[in-house]
Amino acid sequence: MGLALPVRMTVVRLANGAMWLHSPTRCDDALAREITRIGPVRHLVAPNVAHWSFLKDWAARCPDATTWAAPGLRDRAPVKASGTRLDHDLGTTPPAAWASDIDQGIVPGGFGVSEVAFLHRASGTLVLTDLIENFEPEKVGPLARPLLALMGAMAPDGKAPAHLRFAINRRRAAARAVARELVAWQPERVIFAHGRWFEQDGSAALRRSLRWLLD
Repeated sequence: MGLALPVRMTVVRLANGAMWLHSPTRCDDALAREITRIGPVRHLVAPNVAHWSFLKDWAARCPDATTWAAPGLRDRAPVKASGTRLDHDLGTTPPAAWASDIDQGIVPGGFGVSEVAFLHRASGTLVLTDLIENFEPEKVGPLARPLLALMGAMAPDGKAPAHLRFAINRRRAAARAVARELVAWQPERVIFAHGRWFEQDGSAALRRSLRWLLD
């Protein structure tokens, strides 16, 4: 709606040295150099239908990388029109490319909405996208603050925004089962695309943010 909102990319170095980019943000030379200094970019992950816009630029910059898409993303008209290359669709189980490092599951919703969640086992980090949003008031503009608060996406008690909760509630029973699985993973920390992430006490913070779905 014309509002500038901060967004985060999560970067994982797999055990084989390959770099795994989740919800890629704007690609620029400095950022690409910093990441490739750690290891070659091999996986570009679009984890839901909203976080794919910069995939094409990263794929052009890293031609050896495989692109991975949330279910249904490739069917979206804007995605088709963009010419973004989507090599594989993500499923409920991790592909062989990262199965030894990362677990995953899909939180389903109505209207073609879903989100793929990932657990990096070695660090005990749950990687989400919009299932939790926890915007810091000081990092968003004055016009965005009341809207984000109304949507339930403002720190310190952020959760999925109202429109996403509405979509997920269309498949509430199935989504609740996956949410319980995420909690059962007992992550030490939870990182997501928008706002202050849960650097400690991840399991408790996750349960609190998902209480709208778990209860």
